[in-house]
Amino acid sequence: MAVNWDILKGQWNQLKGEARKTWGKLTDDDWDQIAGERDKLYGRLQERYGWSREEAEREAENFFGKSRTR
Repeated sequence: MAVNWDILKGQWNQLKGEARKTWGKLTDDDWDQIAGERDKLYGRLQERYGWSREEAEREAENFFGKSRTR
């Protein structure tokens, strides 16, 4: 099942703590700017990790799909 990004945005402050452990290259400023926005997260993951758009989407969907965002 796909991630519900509307729910994720509402739970962003709780979820970003775990996400920070996974994607340590993202700065505090990155997390504040992302603020639960899917496209911003994908863009930051691409910048910091050198991933393609598809890789960034897959990583984010896999990570947040395991949380309670459905």
